[in-house]
Amino acid sequence: MWRAGFKWMSLIIGATIGAGYTSGREIWEFFGHGSGLAILLVTIFFTIGCMVIMNISYSRKSTHYIPVLKDIVGARLTGFYDVMILIYLFTITVVMIAGGGATGQAFNVPNWLGIGIMVVALILLFMNGINGLLSMNQVIVPILIVGLLVVLINFMVDQNLILFSHIHEQDNWIAAFPFTALNILPIIAVIGAIGNKISSKKEIVIASVSSGVILGGISYIYNNSLIQIEQVIISYEIPLFAILKHYPVIVLIIMSVLLWLAIFKTAAAGILGIVSRIQEYFKLSFVSIVILLLVVMVPLTAIGFSTLISYTYPIYGILNLYVLTRLLLYPIWNKAD
Repeated sequence: MWRAGFKWMSLIIGATIGAGYTSGREIWEFFGHGSGLAILLVTIFFTIGCMVIMNISYSRKSTHYIPVLKDIVGARLTGFYDVMILIYLFTITVVMIAGGGATGQAFNVPNWLGIGIMVVALILLFMNGINGLLSMNQVIVPILIVGLLVVLINFMVDQNLILFSHIHEQDNWIAAFPFTALNILPIIAVIGAIGNKISSKKEIVIASVSSGVILGGISYIYNNSLIQIEQVIISYEIPLFAILKHYPVIVLIIMSVLLWLAIFKTAAAGILGIVSRIQEYFKLSFVSIVILLLVVMVPLTAIGFSTLISYTYPIYGILNLYVLTRLLLYPIWNKAD
């Protein structure tokens, strides 16, 4: 039970903590000063959202997200959000593959080679279908969480930063809604793909609560660290590097590798959501569809990592607000029905 619960938690966190989050850019864009209450609300909203999604997936024994989506937004809007999710997953996966190339350039690896490494790694991962992703997340996610926490906590201790600084400022609470909304859509896609593998409601509680607490806890510590060095952050496209400048080169290398792994697992989660949704229309193996998908995606990485993010993230943050509202109110209106 506990093992299964943490397996699903790894899948959820793996889909949530991507390149934007790990780099600190997503944290800084949404939060900053006066965000303690916002992060607490994110913890609550995310926990409830995950619990609702997992319960629906479990009850429907789903193998893709459509049955889950239909319960959340209703039959009339399912078609619209189905297209939106597919476009979102496709776009975010292209963004992550492009990010793999951009990350490689930090080690003087040509962009095309970095993208090639990412593509080959994704194909190898899915040679064993969904099980490859589940196994990878159980290894990578704990390493990523521990790595981030060790760096952030050490930084706070070394710099004598106060954990509960600015606690009296809570004027940015509204940020909880777009932040949770942006991150909840991929959860519907990946959890919808494994509903038939969830075996008990206890697993759901363990996965949902642990995911919410971990996301909220890391977000608070990360945001608190960034607040206290905000004068320096302006000079960095990746806020994490403003923290890492205080550490030896080896730490920078290790965290850069972790950043690549965060990009990789987000791309893998996106592919899982797409392939599980469209597989019924193709008489091909899981990995064959993955290869075809990647062949279509790679040319689009030429658009650029930052350009793709700047156009897609704000749009989906707004569109997902309705989905978030339905998730938070689901226990109420579902009981009324």
